[in-house]
Amino acid sequence: MAKPLMVIPPVVFAAIAGLFAYTMLSGDTDELPTALAGQPAPVTEVAPLGDKIVLTDAMLRDGELKLVNFWASWCAPCRVEHPNLTALADDGLPVYGVNYKDKNTNALAFLRELGDPYAALGTDPDGAMALDWGVYGVPETFLVDGDGTILTRVAGPVTRRSIETRLRPAISEARAE
Repeated sequence: MAKPLMVIPPVVFAAIAGLFAYTMLSGDTDELPTALAGQPAPVTEVAPLGDKIVLTDAMLRDGELKLVNFWASWCAPCRVEHPNLTALADDGLPVYGVNYKDKNTNALAFLRELGDPYAALGTDPDGAMALDWGVYGVPETFLVDGDGTILTRVAGPVTRRSIETRLRPAISEARAE
């Protein structure tokens, strides 16, 4: 009678391990879902950063596709993605920056050092706007259509891979509509 009961724990463990393995190995492991996809972008309220043009809510609803990038000078992955954001801006896609919980002097030094791809930007010193946008941590980048609707999000640095597999297809689809 004891032998059948001894089989139950390993079978239960194997079932749970199999479920975890299936969940981890299926689907896009790079994707963090956003509840805001297909929804209007939350209100944009940023403070000025240096003498740059300040990002406004109206800019998100100007009829053009754009990226909204949350970044910080203390963020190492933000340095990694910066050349890719610059390349997208050079290709004609407006990129707007929201500096997240950073010192203005450090943020401006970051832009002087690496270049400034942002058409407009502002600072979110207490992270309130980022919270409204559902930002987990920087960097995070949102593709926003001309009506101000969030189309997709890249959680983490914008890489060549994310540009080719996520952003370009979403941009092409939005432009086709």
